[in-house]
Amino acid sequence: MFFIDNPVLQRELVGNLRTFRAFALMLVYQIALAAVVLIAYPREERMDLSENTATARTLVDVFFLGQFVLVSLIAPSFAAGTISGEKERKTYEMLLASPLRPGAIVIGKLVASLTHLLVLIFCSLPIVMLCLPLGGVSIYELLAAFVALLFAILLFGSIAVFCSCRFKRTSASLVVSYLVILPMVILGGAFWLGAAEEGRFRLIAIVFALPVFSILASGILLKMTADRLLYPPDIGSQGNEVIDLEQEQTQVVGLVIQRDQFPDRLFAPPRRKTLMNDNANPVYDKEIHAELFSQGTLMLRLVIQISMILAVPLMAILLFIAPHLAGWYIAYVVVFNILVGPVFTAGSISSERERQTLELLLTTTLKPSQILMGKLIAGYRVSFVLTMFLMWPVLLAFVLNFQLFNAWQTVLTYVCIVIVASIINSVLALFCSTVFRRTAVSMMSTYTILIGLYFIPMAIYFLTLTFDPNPGNEQLVRWLGLASPFMAIVQTPMNIGSDLPIMELLKARTWDFTFIYFGVTIAATFGLFRLCRVFIDNHHRLSSRN
Repeated sequence: MFFIDNPVLQRELVGNLRTFRAFALMLVYQIALAAVVLIAYPREERMDLSENTATARTLVDVFFLGQFVLVSLIAPSFAAGTISGEKERKTYEMLLASPLRPGAIVIGKLVASLTHLLVLIFCSLPIVMLCLPLGGVSIYELLAAFVALLFAILLFGSIAVFCSCRFKRTSASLVVSYLVILPMVILGGAFWLGAAEEGRFRLIAIVFALPVFSILASGILLKMTADRLLYPPDIGSQGNEVIDLEQEQTQVVGLVIQRDQFPDRLFAPPRRKTLMNDNANPVYDKEIHAELFSQGTLMLRLVIQISMILAVPLMAILLFIAPHLAGWYIAYVVVFNILVGPVFTAGSISSERERQTLELLLTTTLKPSQILMGKLIAGYRVSFVLTMFLMWPVLLAFVLNFQLFNAWQTVLTYVCIVIVASIINSVLALFCSTVFRRTAVSMMSTYTILIGLYFIPMAIYFLTLTFDPNPGNEQLVRWLGLASPFMAIVQTPMNIGSDLPIMELLKARTWDFTFIYFGVTIAATFGLFRLCRVFIDNHHRLSSRN
């Protein structure tokens, strides 16, 4: 019943593996991995395999680390909507009323969502086998790395399924899943690179320790998910869409958001008890006071706690102990905004379509630009305040650390990069919400575009620096990341010395790239918002004619 005759598993497999997205993702995945091997593969006509073994080891490390990061990004996107998607489609009660056991439902959802990832992993075997002829890499190390990937997929998928069962919206379960998985990815990548010289220890850890931890953690999460489906507290979702926030505050454990006190009212102001001003935007007022937190503040509280827990050690290490690496902390803040920012704006227009209220909204006396601006400012206000919570350590380090105080131009530039990146992230999410009809599709499209613009150029850049450190190639490749805030952070001059080899390669950094990044990003922001207005204006004219 769990695998052979599980209708949930069969239905989900057919729905996932026969879509165009499945074939497109496999093609893109294989092309990306093949490009990594092609860029990093040695170009010497003759090689001494007995001496040049470091190249093969570095290539395998980069290959599997890249796969590990890709898996951490893809797994939640498949599994985070398994149960919350049923709630959004109003089929949650029908699923619970079926004769299936809760455990069968959970296992079917998990296996179906991870099967496509397993296919991707096994399809990468022929590519990684190209590294074996270079020498210095054992077949057992390759097999152990694949074992680590498989159990990492199991753990990440279980986390996403648990979050999908806990939240009513796929967007909320997706962002919480990413925030929980992010520290695991950082620790896993640090361990893989840090233990590169201890091959036997790394082999034992990923073959014995990782599977045990993954199976135990996944078993606990799946058991909790099945128990929640057996006694669901959120049954009858059609009459329980809005949560009483005062009652929620009396029942929460841990962080409590006091919406009438500072600084909580900056991102979650209390409900309005008086009349609006005459010149107020009613769309903004409705979004910020009622709509954004109508499902409760659980997701918001988890986001704050998880991000701050991870930010504390990073702050201590990167800002006070090693200030020349302050750019990496800024990169973490940008990653946080990438994960959180689209959540509050990717459903701005698509949610109106899903509720079939967009035409009604467009028939009001409000201009389309007022509607878009109200939606954008309300969502951006929450994401910006949450992001700035992670920026106060930068200002504290700027005051207390003499080295960062002398590099005030760089610190100011970092702050501007975070602000500009947060704005375009929200505007891009608003644009996707305007183009697509479903919020889940809008959310995933936003993340896909951001990954393509931000992370892929950085991966190509560091691959070039690692395997082909030619100044000419470095100057050529860096312009591929003109739209990436991470590339702007890397290219911003830092006059604090360092003995790291990577910093030696970046000594030629100048301000020209950073200034051009600001210009391109600001222009793209206005262009995207203008496109949103064009789409809404056209929809408004069509609606008025009908």
